[in-house]
Amino acid sequence: MDQPFPEGLVDVHTHAIGERLPDLAEHPGRWPSIDRVASGTARILLDGVVYREIDDRCWSAERRLRDMDADGVAVQVLSPIPVTLCHDQPVEGAAVLAAAQNDALAAIAAQAPDRFRVLGAVPLQNPDLAVAELLRCVDELGFLGVEIGTRVGDLELSDPVFAPFFDAAARCGALVFVHPVDLTLDPRLGAIGVAFGLGMPVETATAAAALLTGRPQHPDLRMCLAHGGGALAQILPRLDHGAWLAGRDEPRPSERARRLWCDSLTYDAASLRLSLHRFGAEHVVLGTDYPFAAMESPAGAVLSGVDAALRDAVGRDNAMPLLRGRPHHLVTDGRGAAR
Repeated sequence: MDQPFPEGLVDVHTHAIGERLPDLAEHPGRWPSIDRVASGTARILLDGVVYREIDDRCWSAERRLRDMDADGVAVQVLSPIPVTLCHDQPVEGAAVLAAAQNDALAAIAAQAPDRFRVLGAVPLQNPDLAVAELLRCVDELGFLGVEIGTRVGDLELSDPVFAPFFDAAARCGALVFVHPVDLTLDPRLGAIGVAFGLGMPVETATAAAALLTGRPQHPDLRMCLAHGGGALAQILPRLDHGAWLAGRDEPRPSERARRLWCDSLTYDAASLRLSLHRFGAEHVVLGTDYPFAAMESPAGAVLSGVDAALRDAVGRDNAMPLLRGRPHHLVTDGRGAAR
């Protein structure tokens, strides 16, 4: 039986992490770890080098709930910090990391099951293992689905090798949230200081364009793009024209895009309205990027630039079909670990 939903906003784009990550020293690869600095602060290390400073908003349910209450957020969807997805690393370590992160996120969410939902991690570089962990997330841990990056090593998400994973996600009703990983961006954009402003939206648009011009996805797949769909909304007419020039059959990329979802994290009402136009007013949901520097504050600030009906739709109503896709049944073993 589904948990009841309290009144308020529903934020589908937030990130969380446990207070520690597994020691993967015995596994070849470049792995994240957590260095606790003080009781409420820590650093994410990547191969021993500081990647990001974080604080207890990443792992403390109590701290998150205070912030949610202050912003009128009823429900947060927790997802991994993208750098920890590690789709480009050896699969054995990535599988251990994904499972550990999923257990940690489940334990956080179990502290307030009426206020939190979860998107887990999968070792997507091995689609069979990814399917197994996806099913564990959905069937055993009660997650809504999983978060994935925009590419897997040198492979695009449109590569046929990933078709079994996306088909499995569709069959089990999982939400697949696509989020760029900053380490995969074009280094040219970092060199000129626009990795965040340009690199991440372009990376998302590239991944989505490959999906929209490649093999059709399972019609029941629920896929949501971060950051308003990145640059995709702006370039869809050009993708349509390119498909026409290449003599590709219908449907056009812009028509296929209306099967996708995106979040509202555009920082600009005009950009949000374009996303609403491209993906459909019922396929845009609130996202903030809590608790990082990029987050929208207060939650839903961009919605002040749209009419009341759209504020209600994006801020809460559109998320209901996604949140009700699976019952949330997180339980713990008494030590804070999900079982």
